[in-house]
Amino acid sequence: MTHPATTQPHPLAQFSAATVSDALDRLGRQGSMLGIAPLFDGARLCGRAFTVRYVTAGSPPGTVGDYLDDVAPGQVVVLDNGGRTDCTVWGDILTAMAHHRGVGGTVIDGVCRDVQRALGVGYPIYSKGRFMRTGKDRVEVSDVGRPVSIGGVNVASGDLLLGDADGVVAVPPAVEEQVLEICTAIEAREDAIVEDVLSGTSLTEARAKHGYHLLQRQES
Repeated sequence: MTHPATTQPHPLAQFSAATVSDALDRLGRQGSMLGIAPLFDGARLCGRAFTVRYVTAGSPPGTVGDYLDDVAPGQVVVLDNGGRTDCTVWGDILTAMAHHRGVGGTVIDGVCRDVQRALGVGYPIYSKGRFMRTGKDRVEVSDVGRPVSIGGVNVASGDLLLGDADGVVAVPPAVEEQVLEICTAIEAREDAIVEDVLSGTSLTEARAKHGYHLLQRQES
């Protein structure tokens, strides 16, 4: 199944990554990407995944890929470099082009480089860190548009990715509506707890009243 690029804000974009993560827990889904952090705290993204997988370069080595020509505005580039931190698969040229074309952001199971441009234009990159060594002749593109693994989470092309200062979560299309409903309920209860405690109710009472400890619990 193909999915259109996310050019209008998705309803889940109003929620934090933490709230979406709690909703996925409620559904028994693993979507929170371990060790994948934003390049800067103000980063935020929400869009459909465009997936690319890298492997160790062969002999002769292949290329790091020109896939960005095929990424639509609003899509999020998702790069599986096997968690490697010794060479990068994203840098200055890709950031310049992606920002110019309105790409929604980049998520890397690995590292990025040339970060000054991304910081300057506010282009959202989520990765395991930054390192200047090129991936050319070290890794090569193996697959485009096939499922990948990012921070221990399986991501398919077309999955919805949402990222903020806390990290990134992936939501499969099959559960988007359920996640949206649960997020709405979670946020309403958490807002009510905050309102109560700021009005003088004890935290214990407010949490018990609104079922705080059950918000993320999977129903049996």
